[in-house]
Formats: sequence, C-alpha cells, structure tokens
Amino acid sequence: MITLTVKIPAELVQAMDALAARTHQSRSELVRRALQAYVQAHEADTDGASLLDAIPDLVGCFSGGPADLSSNPAHLAELGQH
Repeated sequence: MITLTVKIPAELVQAMDALAARTHQSRSELVRRALQAYVQAHEADTDGASLLDAIPDLVGCFSGGPADLSSNPAHLAELGQH
C-alpha cells in the first residue's frame, strides 16, 4: 500500500475517532472504505447513466403544458429573451 498524507479538520478527526471506536476499525480503514465508496459512487455517475436514470422520480410529475413541448420549435422562439 501507498502512504498518503492529508489534512483533516479537528472536528472531523474527532468524529472519525468516535466512529472508529464504535466499529472497531482503525482510522486508516475508515478512510480507505469511505474513499472507496466515494470513488465508486462517482464512477457510477459516469458509466453511461443518462439524466433519465438520475431522476426517475421526477418523470411524469409535471401536468399541463403543451403536449409537443419537446418537438415543436415554436415553443423555443422566446427562450432566453426575458
């Protein structure tokens, strides 16, 4: 393994130490696991996921408006002019 030195605020170190004690893990193990989870979560964001995949709970939540909003260029005529 490679050693990495980082600067962490004192409050975060205190919270990390408390969590390490509760979970019987070292600081290093906590940081490795947290960083791994963070990197994996952000790699998943770029694995070809579409905007639709990111906001499925919002699809269909709007009612009203023109049925051809996404396909009729007339709806874009005044876009950005206000």
